[in-house]
Amino acid sequence: MGLGMTLGSHLTPLARSHIQRADVVFAGLSDAIVEVWLGRMHPDVRSLQPCYAEGKSRLKTYREWVELMMTEVRAGKRVCGVFYGHPGIFAWSPHKAIKAARAEGYEAHMEPGISAEDCLYADLGIDPGRYGCQHFEASQLLFYERRIENTGYLVLWQVAHAGDWSLGISRTGPAYRQVLVDLLARDYPLDHPVIVYRAATLPIQQPRIRRIALRDLPQVPLSAEETVVLPPAAAMKPNRAVLDRIEALDRLEAGAKT
Repeated sequence: MGLGMTLGSHLTPLARSHIQRADVVFAGLSDAIVEVWLGRMHPDVRSLQPCYAEGKSRLKTYREWVELMMTEVRAGKRVCGVFYGHPGIFAWSPHKAIKAARAEGYEAHMEPGISAEDCLYADLGIDPGRYGCQHFEASQLLFYERRIENTGYLVLWQVAHAGDWSLGISRTGPAYRQVLVDLLARDYPLDHPVIVYRAATLPIQQPRIRRIALRDLPQVPLSAEETVVLPPAAAMKPNRAVLDRIEALDRLEAGAKT
């Protein structure tokens, strides 16, 4: 289940009920304060954070998370995995744990939560339905041939890890982000505005919003939790061929009614 992004504020009554009725609660959270708060709701909260280690592949860590949860499920316990934000967004282990549990005949489901994406739309005043919105994990955008549509918003996740093949580096450096900037420069001018965003995780915090030029992205310190947003760089162009077809259909429909 998802705890949401901001401590306490985003927890739904249903999510709270799942936590309180569980035999064991596993916590994959981004803040020790949030773990302490969660521990007040249940006597057996087990942090998944100790599975991380410097230089250790994150994928290996995530597999360990799944095995820890499945061990308790196989023991006949009611298990609740609690993750910050939405448990299905940029989260490998929750999907894998549910799949593994169902494959072994156990009942399992995912309870959604308010994600960083949801907070981003609210805090930055973006309506993804106005111009459209593309989302890419930064390394995936680098490693594969993807088509960028610069008439809509472009949201890049985990830019601090951009270019990391190993899934074990805590953060890559400016040279890696320069590769990303060079790729983006095919579709955006170097002076194009870029928003560096981080959602608030505590009620006393404000979201962190920094506005820079694209060319400056390599030199700006980034945390793993920050997301990079590029506003539209060009106006949408009417698709004349499709519009002509639609107009022809409209005329046929109007003629059929007369």
